[in-house]
Amino acid sequence: MLGTSLTRQHENIREVIQSYYQLTKPRIIPLLLITTAAGMWLASDGQVDPILLLVTLVGGTLAAASAQVLNCIYDRDIDYEMLRTRHRPIPSGKVQPRDALLFAIALAILSFTLLTVFANLLSALLALSGIIFYMLIYTHILKRHTAQNIVIGGAAGAIPALVGWAAVTGELSWAPWLLFIIVFLWTPPHFWALALMIHEDYAKVGIPMLPVVAGEEVTVRQIWYYTLLVVPTSLLLIYPLGESGVVYGIVAILLGSIFIKKAWLLLKEPKDNQLARSMFKYSILYMMLLCTGIVVDSLPMTREITATVAENSQVLIQAVSTVLEQVSINLV
Repeated sequence: MLGTSLTRQHENIREVIQSYYQLTKPRIIPLLLITTAAGMWLASDGQVDPILLLVTLVGGTLAAASAQVLNCIYDRDIDYEMLRTRHRPIPSGKVQPRDALLFAIALAILSFTLLTVFANLLSALLALSGIIFYMLIYTHILKRHTAQNIVIGGAAGAIPALVGWAAVTGELSWAPWLLFIIVFLWTPPHFWALALMIHEDYAKVGIPMLPVVAGEEVTVRQIWYYTLLVVPTSLLLIYPLGESGVVYGIVAILLGSIFIKKAWLLLKEPKDNQLARSMFKYSILYMMLLCTGIVVDSLPMTREITATVAENSQVLIQAVSTVLEQVSINLV
């Protein structure tokens, strides 16, 4: 069995817990949860039931963790070959694949049960579909066979937005699907920026990531195209859907301008790893702040303030218009 020669016994229960925790790739999960939260706030007009929020986020965490553990099991061969992943729990021998599989199944069952009982069946089924899609479509079918793996596979990372909306409403409409598309379009520039940084590792294990099979120039051009798609798409929440307002619009435009600038700089210097790193880090910040903008914009207090400002602005415009009209009459 892979990694048997490297098997090491844990010294205490703390190390056991730490190994299983590492299997879930915890650094990935917060970004998935913030898209879930954005979907919930948008669906509830900024008035989310705190219990439902907690349940949905916990259920989403368990589902994402299950998917990541399954990924670790499936990819244990390439994890052993790649320098940056060689010390993960399975290739290092700290956790056996069979034990990891039982752990992943338990997480998936807990997630499904929690969401079904305390939210609704639709949100539970969507979370389960995320696990299945990530493993069956992305990890098994796409990842090792096509350079478009992350494009199609990005749908798995976009499902949490649907889970959040469904947990509140019990159904899906245009707004959650637009959130899904935003995350879907954001994924390629986000992941390909990372792939540019570690393309040698992918090449070593034969994973056909775009920088490996097409080179840096093609990759940064694709990053540029997808960035140009995701920024205007993010504004569709304002018009024509009318789900978000001026606060979100300001946030989306500012964040999008920086995103486009970074993609442009990378387009001009496709072999610059520092620019790729900057693009990757900013892409994470972009999605987190964009979702935060959705949450803040949806709050009743924000809506009241913007409505008051709009009303006062209209009164001011009318007053100025009246004064100018009187001045023009007097001049005549």
